[in-house]
Amino acid sequence: METKEFKAESKRLLEMMINSIYTHKEIFLRELISNASDAMDKLYFKSMSENTGITRSDMAIRIEADKDARTITLTDNGIGMTKDELENNLGTIAKSGSLAFKTENEKAEDVNIIGQFGVGFYSAFMVAKRVTVISKAYGAEQAYMWRSEGVDGYTIEEANKDTYGTQIILEVKDNADEENYDEFLQPYKIKSLIRKYSDYIRYPILMNEEHRKLKEGTEDEYETEIVTETLNSMTPIWKKSKNELTDEEYNGFYKDKYYDYDQPLTHIHTKTEGTATYTALMYIPAKAPFDYYSKNFEKGLTLYSNGVMIMEKCADLLPDYFSFVRGLVDSEDLSLNISREMLQHDRQLKLIAKSLEKSIKNELKKLQKNDREKYEKFFDAFGIQIKYGIYESFGANKENLQELLMFKSSFGGYVTLEEYVSRMKEEQKYIYFASGSSIARIEALPQTEMVKDKGYEILYFTDHVDEFTVQMMHDYNGKEFKSVSADDLGLETEAEKEEIKKAEEENKELFDFMTEKLSGKVKAVKLSQRLKTHPVCITSEGMLSVEMEKVLSAMPDEQANSAKAQKILEINAEHPIFAKLKSLYESDKDAVAMYADILYAQALLIEGMAIEDPVGFTNKICDIMSK
Repeated sequence: METKEFKAESKRLLEMMINSIYTHKEIFLRELISNASDAMDKLYFKSMSENTGITRSDMAIRIEADKDARTITLTDNGIGMTKDELENNLGTIAKSGSLAFKTENEKAEDVNIIGQFGVGFYSAFMVAKRVTVISKAYGAEQAYMWRSEGVDGYTIEEANKDTYGTQIILEVKDNADEENYDEFLQPYKIKSLIRKYSDYIRYPILMNEEHRKLKEGTEDEYETEIVTETLNSMTPIWKKSKNELTDEEYNGFYKDKYYDYDQPLTHIHTKTEGTATYTALMYIPAKAPFDYYSKNFEKGLTLYSNGVMIMEKCADLLPDYFSFVRGLVDSEDLSLNISREMLQHDRQLKLIAKSLEKSIKNELKKLQKNDREKYEKFFDAFGIQIKYGIYESFGANKENLQELLMFKSSFGGYVTLEEYVSRMKEEQKYIYFASGSSIARIEALPQTEMVKDKGYEILYFTDHVDEFTVQMMHDYNGKEFKSVSADDLGLETEAEKEEIKKAEEENKELFDFMTEKLSGKVKAVKLSQRLKTHPVCITSEGMLSVEMEKVLSAMPDEQANSAKAQKILEINAEHPIFAKLKSLYESDKDAVAMYADILYAQALLIEGMAIEDPVGFTNKICDIMSK
């Protein structure tokens, strides 16, 4: 028996890997199964080149858990290792025999070498106090045993093994504080880990299980039967051709995988080769998960490498505005490093993410064009996420996302920006919108009267983010967005402007007086051209609208809460209230001051905003009613 020490740098790497690199101990089984799969791929490749007659159907991985002996044994009938290979592959940390094999046989077809990770084998020491490897190389006479208890070193000696292949025996650690190692000896745990990480390994993963059955010829006597179960499904649905699969199969996989009772709106099954080589199967859900708009929601696609799960939710594969997408990506070109979990800076991953983003957008555009009902259902569930994508990027994502936007409209139903612009009147300068908590409240706004009177379409903004989004966009195809509550709607003729200007000059003292009495509440009081039947309304100047002020005032942030719109109180020149104000200004300025307060409060209520002094407001109404 030869006793050898790991090199100093290998010791440090092993200690670091066991204690920090792998965040989940459970992945040890994934690593060992992947290595076994590699060994069988190597033997299959050898069989193809040397015509040995060995086929894939001859190969399998067997797992056995012995709770009494506290061992987990994993056996494969792959190519096995010689003494030198045991020492080179297991004695030197970060030496990957699989990677070397793949490099030497780059043109080999139908051979998937998963274990390109060097230190994956050593994840076994996260759960085992001692690891024994007994291996016999294909075609060799002698088997060898490699054994190690971790960083102190390892031994290699001759061993007895009847057949070629490798057997790994893990002597599982005893339970410690907050560490339950017993669970890895339970068959149910082993099965769940294989389903989670290794379900799509191409070779069967077998385990014997005890089952109780009624003894033949008796009514109440039972006997124990040992049944060999295959724990993995082996064939991933995404590796099948689209022509082989039905919608029922796609939807069934989605429901089973994501525990969703509802069928998805659509699926995206794509395979690409070139700079970003991968297969992806993604779904657009019909409804948002219950926690989707909470801080607890985790976005991301499941990431596989040749059918082996690397990460359950890889957030880097999806931009935030497409975080509703569910699915998976399987790539054999990821430049995975020592842990398979440290992928944040992987260039290949970034290429895949960019390609996926394009695929998702194209699918949504196709849905919008070919199945409007489904797209509107999607937008009801996730449209706000698209809007946030534009707002949060300060408009940087405008070109990518603006075609996906939809808004309810005064013409009825949803409308895209492209559709809105296509039916604008020839003389129409702007894309008009109105904001409010509901469509019913928006339609009752006095500010919409003049725009509707012109026959112009109005977009209805009912989400808090809507105005912020279009402010970041500024325009769509050269057409600027304009709120119906903006100070200048651009609808008045020159003659109408002159008429209003003349009336304001004639009543300047009245408006200055009212502005003074409403000091700190409004920037100005002026006559309105936009109003037809209503007496007053609130409009605003500058970037911050009244609706945006409402949104910001509801935030906990003090700076946002203090942001105020530059409000204008507009009075309908044709309404009897204006004649009343002019008359009172000559005889009872105190009454005009009270009217100013009442009209301002009324305008706020119409906007859905709170008034500062509701008691004072009701008292003033009562004073007027009692006169």
